[in-house]
This record gives sequence, structure tokens and C-alpha cells, in this order.
Amino acid sequence: MIITLKDGSKKEYAEAKSVIDVAFDISEGLARAACAGEVDGEVVDLRTVLDKDCELNILTARDEKGLAVLRHTASHVMAEAVQTLFPEAKVAIGPSIDTGFYYDFECQSFSRDDLDAIEKEMKKIAKSGKKIIRKEISKEEALEMFKDDEYKLDLINGLEDGTITCYEQGDFTDLCRGPHVDNVKLCRNFKLIRHSGAYWKGDSKNKVLQRIYGVCFPTKEELEEHLQLLEEAKERDHRK
Repeated sequence: MIITLKDGSKKEYAEAKSVIDVAFDISEGLARAACAGEVDGEVVDLRTVLDKDCELNILTARDEKGLAVLRHTASHVMAEAVQTLFPEAKVAIGPSIDTGFYYDFECQSFSRDDLDAIEKEMKKIAKSGKKIIRKEISKEEALEMFKDDEYKLDLINGLEDGTITCYEQGDFTDLCRGPHVDNVKLCRNFKLIRHSGAYWKGDSKNKVLQRIYGVCFPTKEELEEHLQLLEEAKERDHRK
């Protein structure tokens, strides 16, 4: 098996290798910074097994696609924190966006104090260093697993029959296509910035959910720089 790297160099292996195995073979520093892999143009988890010739790019948070994976995982960390603090909350969807992430919940209306408490719980989760594990299940299994969550059931029923993926981090499991970073400890430079109402699936005929927006960056310095820019923009708007 020949793996062609982004710089054109090649790695040859006699047996299958995971993306993270190849990353460690290149350098330990790269492996520790890795968020995901890009195999023949498709972004995949680090534990994805490579068993045939392919082109591979190891993505870190310095890459736009790698940063999107990190931010997506941060949304799952937030969802776990919300369910820990508000057990009655139902989780809907939580993607990455240009500067961060959001997640929608059927829950009480959040306050700034609530967001501060959720942030504190997120930091505790990130510090735990829990592994994120991808599981492949059948549609029938997914319907049973999420039988008490109308939003997940809505999503599952819209999928074709076949393999469905979910992701586990400790006791928290979420229906998700992925990919995600390998460990929650990578999601440590974040800030929850605001909350608002949002219709389920963007349809005004559906319920209004509570959406929490957050930002996430590779380093504490980049996060603080972004927060400063947000504060300056807010001050400019206030002066208008």
C-alpha cells in the first residue's frame, strides 16, 4: 500500500494503517496536533483505517478543514455540558460555522449566567481527556437508541436504511455523521458568546429551540484576539 502525502512524498506499508498511525510515522508532533485526515479529498476521523493506495493529508487546527472538525467536536462538548446541567434538555443539531459552532436545544430560555455555568462544565469535560469513539449502527438500532428524542428520531427517519454513525464521549452519545477529533482535551480554547431562539430546521411552523453560539480556536491567544475584535465591533456599533 502506497500513501501519497500532501507534499508529494510517499509512505509504503505492507499492512493496513490508521490515519493516526501514519501521522505518528511522520512525526510525533504532527500526530499530537492532528484533528482529522483527508483521504482522497474526504475528511475522515484519525482512527479511519487505510488499506489501499491513497492520497493523505493530515489535518491540524491550522487547516481550515481541521479547525472545522475541532469546532464541531466543541459543539458536542457543549451538548454534553448542557445535558449534565439541564437533564431535561433535548439536543437537536450542532454544526461548526465560520468562527465557531452552535447547538440547538429544546430547553428553558438560557441566561448569561447559564452560559457561564455551561462554559465551566465544558472546561471540566475538556480537562477529563475522554476519548471520542465512532460507532456504526443500523437504522433500527439508532431508532431504539434515540427513541426518547423527537429531534434525533426526525433526523434518523429522514436517512436511508443502512449504516448510521454516532459518537460517544464517556456517557454522552450523539447521532452524528462526523468526523470528530480523537479526544475532548483538544477543545479547550472556547467561549460561549450568545444565545437566541431558532426554529427547528429553520421552519417557522416548527418549535422554537434555544440556540447557543460559541467560538473556538487552536490557541488561547487566538481566542483572546478574536474576543477582543468582537468587543471592539460591539463598541463601534454602540457608538453609531
